[in-house]
Amino acid sequence: MTAHTKTLIRGARLLGGEPQDVLIDGETVAAVGTGLDAEGAQVIEAEGLVLLPGLVDLHTHLREPGREDSETVLTGTRAAAAGGYTAVHAMANTFPVADTAGVVEQVWRLGKESGYCDVQPIGAVTVGLEGKHLAELGAMHDSAANVRVFSDDGKCVDDAVIMRRALEYVKAFDGVVAQHAQEPRLTEGAQMNEGVVSAELGLGGWPAVAEESIIARDVLLAAHVGSRVHICPRSTAGSVEIVRWAKSKGWNVTAEVTPHHLLLTDELVRTYNPVYKVNPPLRTEADVRALRAALADGTIDCVATDHAPHPHEDKDCEWPAAAMGMVGLETALSVVQQTMVDTGLLDWAGVADRMSFRPAAISGIAGQGRPVAEEEPANLTLVDPAYRGDVDPAGFASRSRNTPYEGRELPGRVTHTFLRGRATVVDGKLA
Repeated sequence: MTAHTKTLIRGARLLGGEPQDVLIDGETVAAVGTGLDAEGAQVIEAEGLVLLPGLVDLHTHLREPGREDSETVLTGTRAAAAGGYTAVHAMANTFPVADTAGVVEQVWRLGKESGYCDVQPIGAVTVGLEGKHLAELGAMHDSAANVRVFSDDGKCVDDAVIMRRALEYVKAFDGVVAQHAQEPRLTEGAQMNEGVVSAELGLGGWPAVAEESIIARDVLLAAHVGSRVHICPRSTAGSVEIVRWAKSKGWNVTAEVTPHHLLLTDELVRTYNPVYKVNPPLRTEADVRALRAALADGTIDCVATDHAPHPHEDKDCEWPAAAMGMVGLETALSVVQQTMVDTGLLDWAGVADRMSFRPAAISGIAGQGRPVAEEEPANLTLVDPAYRGDVDPAGFASRSRNTPYEGRELPGRVTHTFLRGRATVVDGKLA
């Protein structure tokens, strides 16, 4: 990684607006304006580039400890930096599970050592993700990792009493429970979205109601307790309507969507390529349209990658045996540009809101999701929106290659990423 006392970004379109100069001095933004003095500074000529605050991902699987064959904190944060991220939230479904202060502190310290982006651990809601007993929520919050978001992601907290108790517990320190909405009894043996395609292929269907029923229950519980609930990746039009209804009531509900649910549909499963097997499953074109509209109008608060790396042998097999999940950190911004910016649904300021400001606000992570302004931390991302190129997973920084976009042309490229003034990506390559 490259450190400079001063760096001048000259002529970048700040949040997609008019060209501005941004001077970085040490770890902070020293000045924003035009015609700034470049004396003593390294100059980046950024004409035509868009300058965003560093991206923040609320939903990343770094796999360490326990599945370092898939990803490590180092490789995952390198992938994050390559994708324009300056902070990621590491999910708890590791081995051992991040359900104690000791494990979340281990992940947090590994993030500090990697240096490519901030790593904020997410603690498990229940011991061992088993859904039976609350984990050490208070101890994880009081640890050096300062955990404020808790999730059994990969498994649903399906016991309503346990979910209520978790919401009550985290309320004391303004924490949030992030729910993986999947009623397990309605998804036994499910392999893909339940619908026309699943019927034609003979694969077990994953009904939309399995997601929607849990969301409906949990927004009601959050309202009853007066606590915060965050809904992990939404995939159906019905889920959007439930979240919209909950927000209309003034309840403290937030929600996320993945890039792949903004672009891909269950029609791709006709190829039987396990790269398209994911949880929640790819849905219909109508669901995709509803998700895009909800992200545009703010019903869905943020984009989260659900970066889920797997080794080759776990995906290159018959569909029923394949692991669920896709890598996404290095392609997320490009997919959002294609689905939301290039379609006119969001401008770049909207992208900054959905991929930096809002996710940082939901988790309360310090120093991230801040405006590009004087005296703010210099966590920044430069993007070339005119770039077009085919996705080649061989060039990924991630240890895994299970991307659904291999060979697909996507727009946009991250040219530079800065973490507190230090360049982690320079000219599109890791520093």
